[in-house]
Amino acid sequence: MAFDEPKAKRIKLEEKKLRGDILIVGSPPHVSSRVNERQNALFGMGNPLLDICAVVDKDFLEKYGLKANDQILAEEKHKEMFEELVKKFNVEYHAGGATQNSVKVAQWMIQEPHKVGTFFGCIGKDTFGKILKAKAAEAHVDAHYYEQSEEPTGSCAACITGDNRSLVANLAAANCYKKEKHLDLEENWKLVEKAQVYYIAGFFLTVSLESILKVAKHASENNKIFCLNLSAPFICEFFKDALLKVMPYVDILFGNETEAAAFAQGQGFETEDIEEITKKAQSLPKVNKKRQRIVVFTQGKEGTVMTRGDKVETFPVLEIDHSKIVDTNGAGDAFVGGFLSQLVQDKTFEQCIRAGHYAANVIIRRSGCTFPEKPDFH
Repeated sequence: MAFDEPKAKRIKLEEKKLRGDILIVGSPPHVSSRVNERQNALFGMGNPLLDICAVVDKDFLEKYGLKANDQILAEEKHKEMFEELVKKFNVEYHAGGATQNSVKVAQWMIQEPHKVGTFFGCIGKDTFGKILKAKAAEAHVDAHYYEQSEEPTGSCAACITGDNRSLVANLAAANCYKKEKHLDLEENWKLVEKAQVYYIAGFFLTVSLESILKVAKHASENNKIFCLNLSAPFICEFFKDALLKVMPYVDILFGNETEAAAFAQGQGFETEDIEEITKKAQSLPKVNKKRQRIVVFTQGKEGTVMTRGDKVETFPVLEIDHSKIVDTNGAGDAFVGGFLSQLVQDKTFEQCIRAGHYAANVIIRRSGCTFPEKPDFH
């Protein structure tokens, strides 16, 4: 490359190398080997849950042994909690589940065409399942659920205190996803093949590792982008073997500061410095050598840390008056959704992070992972 070319152009082309994109020779500069913004270009697979959101008190958290800012799977002791939540507090219902939230936000940021985002997951043949299907259709997401009648549709209690949220997921039907009964079906696998960017939250490691690996290997073998989220400290602690099986296929790794710390501890990184953790996570073994792994860790109101190539950068989040924060439930999912909305359109990583910050900033001003009709992002 001639060094008298504008610096911005050089950076953009260097970034294309990092992404592993190949420009079509003789095509206009904005046309790449990927067709931007086409239907089913983004694929997500995860646990579809109906969120039951309520502002609770500290006594309620203590009663059920919950931490103010945490994500756990429901145990026997939490069974009565869901009933008490509905009886005692003013609740709101939202279509949720980490991956589904991110796909919904990405679709909202893109707007047109509809159905850029595809989503797979398991639901029950019940009222909650019908609500989830309706909500996915409203969000213009191309949801293909595996429906079964053994277990009811999963739900997630979002217990909000101040601007913290404690999430307790009762997976139920979400736990019943079967690779051979859904992912392997020809018409469903065709949708996987159509995608260019894949995103799965770490929560799905507890459900169907074989499904994740099938999708991850497809992405790697076809030089597409596979993204994974650490999702929760318990995933890094108790499902680290499954996590390590998927990690060689991960092109972009997401997480927040508490998940990064748990991951570092689980991997024996012997550091609590978030920049060092991103570097060590980046250098873990990787199958597809055409793409260098990128690690993106958010830190709430602190800057977002991204490692790519040999550079570690911190990007400041958008400032917000504390009194404007309604709840932070879904902020991490929204950040990823914003990021993916630009990634699937071939934008720079700086633009991806800017969109992530914008989407998170919108969501924390509202209850649950909800958003206005249209984004105001340029």
